Amino acid sequence: QAVPRIIDDFASADDVRVVVMTGAGDKAFVSGADISEFEELRSTTEQIEFYDAATSASSAALRSLEKPLIAMIRGFCVGGGMAIALAADMRISADDGQFGVPAAKLGLGYGYGGIKELMNLVGPSYAKEIFFTGQRFSAVEAEKMGLVNRVVPVDELEPTVTKYARTIADNAPLTVKAAKAAVNEGTKNPEERDLDGVAEMVEACFKSEDYKEGRRAFMEKRKPRFQGR
Repeated sequence: QAVPRIIDDFASADDVRVVVMTGAGDKAFVSGADISEFEELRSTTEQIEFYDAATSASSAALRSLEKPLIAMIRGFCVGGGMAIALAADMRISADDGQFGVPAAKLGLGYGYGGIKELMNLVGPSYAKEIFFTGQRFSAVEAEKMGLVNRVVPVDELEPTVTKYARTIADNAPLTVKAAKAAVNEGTKNPEERDLDGVAEMVEACFKSEDYKEGRRAFMEKRKPRFQGR
């Protein structure tokens, strides 16, 4: 329930250009809901609706962040944890990553939105395999499916993610923002796409001081210093 507030803080912080999310410790990114609590917390219609609303709000907040969001994954990334990872723009996993959605093994219903998020990444065939079997997949298998961008040894995970984050942070923020918006709109149903909003972001890039700085830096053969305006 704290996720929307935390994301709002990152969104409003001018000195934050990239957000990295990871699990506490080295056992799991997010291991999903505690199944032993289902009888107490998810057994009635009202409880299910409350739980679903809270998780949907968290996922929506993550997806609404206009800044790049990277999931740095170790260990278990299953069930609701995988849904959180899907809300990131990039997923980089250590080679000990384990992925899966065990809904079919528990009798849970899984809504269209969550399935569509997965299908956008891995396609219909792999999405069906993941949901039909309820099995766990290794990080290497997840990379093959397109579920994660990169798989690296455990001791290289943090340096790799840090390198990606710094590379992105050094680029023009308005350009990155516009590119993220364009890709995100492209995954929506045609009638839901805000193409005018994307066009405005692209126009803002060309009108920005960063565009002038990028041209100057190129001509002067130096690294640009982008300000996000």
